[in-house]
Amino acid sequence: MKRTTGAALASLLAVGVIAGCSSGGQSEPQPGAEATPGKKPPTQFSISYPTTSTTGYHTRVDINKDRNTLKLEELTNTDLDIRVVEEAKMSVMFASNDLPDVVGSLGTATSKAMSGSVEAGMFMPLDDLLKKYAPNLMKQVPKEAWEAVSYQGRIYGIPNWLNNPSRRATFIRTDLLEKAGLKPPKTIDEFLAVLRKFKEMGVKHPYAARETLKYADVVLGAYDVLPYKEQFELVNGQVVPKFFDVENMTKALNVMKTMYDEGLIAKEFATISSADWLKNVRAGDAGIWSSNLISLNDFRTNIPNAVPGAKVDVISSPKGPDGKGGYLMYLPVTSAHYINAKVKPETAIEIVKYFDWMTTDEALKFFTYGIEGVHYTVENGLIRYKEPTNKEEQEEQDFRGTLHSSHESTVNRLKMQTDPNGPYILNAFDTILSTEGLTGIGFAPDLEAFAKYPDAASPASDAAPKIIMDHIIKMIYGKEPIADWPKVIEEYKAKGGNEIIKEATDRYNSQKGVLLLGKK
Repeated sequence: MKRTTGAALASLLAVGVIAGCSSGGQSEPQPGAEATPGKKPPTQFSISYPTTSTTGYHTRVDINKDRNTLKLEELTNTDLDIRVVEEAKMSVMFASNDLPDVVGSLGTATSKAMSGSVEAGMFMPLDDLLKKYAPNLMKQVPKEAWEAVSYQGRIYGIPNWLNNPSRRATFIRTDLLEKAGLKPPKTIDEFLAVLRKFKEMGVKHPYAARETLKYADVVLGAYDVLPYKEQFELVNGQVVPKFFDVENMTKALNVMKTMYDEGLIAKEFATISSADWLKNVRAGDAGIWSSNLISLNDFRTNIPNAVPGAKVDVISSPKGPDGKGGYLMYLPVTSAHYINAKVKPETAIEIVKYFDWMTTDEALKFFTYGIEGVHYTVENGLIRYKEPTNKEEQEEQDFRGTLHSSHESTVNRLKMQTDPNGPYILNAFDTILSTEGLTGIGFAPDLEAFAKYPDAASPASDAAPKIIMDHIIKMIYGKEPIADWPKVIEEYKAKGGNEIIKEATDRYNSQKGVLLLGKK
């Protein structure tokens, strides 16, 4: 018996604010919940999953009655009340103090989205529970991932973790490239040449840019000036943001302004939402774009449906003058779940066991292939998986993956065994992404100065401080001279940057919660 009705959940999803109260995690089923004779009643708890999208599977189905959810409950002997919460609106949930029993979040335990909740004691420390009831997690999760979901030496989160921090890739419409008679671009100059040719051919978005340059930062990467939370570097004894490199930042901005001036990116790119960006890509309106490598299936499914004959491939990201290129290295965790401090101890034990189950072969098979007879069949001992052929099926597969709450998340190698694109994706990880990506310095927990000076702090691992992004956009649009970048740095320093740099340097020197992304 679900504690949130389908109508109520749909209403909450429609407005984008989903908040549930912690019931203390009732172990006993409510009236109407059925338990098999001789079997322990299902463990009831509410759980939220974070999203950065306002569209998708969760917005068009009742996820608590969805067949994937019901099968998950059967496999884990649980009665779940699932909510999907936009990361940007998690602060509303925390402000209401109306939390589910388990809260999911992207990033670390002290990220902006968590709104200081771990520090405030809203979640329980999990060290003892994990050691006693989660042997698989304790064996598989690397030390760096546990540190990223810890606070003051205690573990608070159960992570999805990464063994390979390089995940983003550069995609291209190979059919357009072949029609243009060009080779994949290796340098920024060649990149611009391909984009210009695509524009001549009538491609609407030669390079698909979008608001805040999220998944549209290939040029910044080529010059190694990504303005993100874990993209600090040591320069002359100080730990400073990479955008302090005036020479390379100026070069990157000039390239991006050229792309804007020549129509190689959309004139309205600064207001293109993530949803509209994805629509443009799926419609076949983009020539080159940036995304996670594992999105290849989505693009190879949807783009040819929109443009018959379209071909999509992954290429090496264009390199800058120093031979660097690619995108940010990811944190050792992509997301994590935290157990509400109000949850009853006996229920917390079952919740930890639920997450430990996520690492098993049974769990991997379900989250990979779904339900036998619905998503796959077994013939002569071999799984015959029905690959998605449209957006709706792709989104259902993605939702099932979202439910896989604690596992190694670089790539699903079991799926790659039956995925037609599997060998291609694994080869791209091994031969392309392994050779690119930008290393950096970050901190967990976050620098305290970030909370004190929010406009000078990166709100996420792939987002620039507001001060910095505002000037980047103005310079690309020609509203400010690019030569004024040194003035931007001075403004940043004056508005909290100096304190951020001092704390970052002190933390680095004392090696307190330092994250060295992409460095061994």
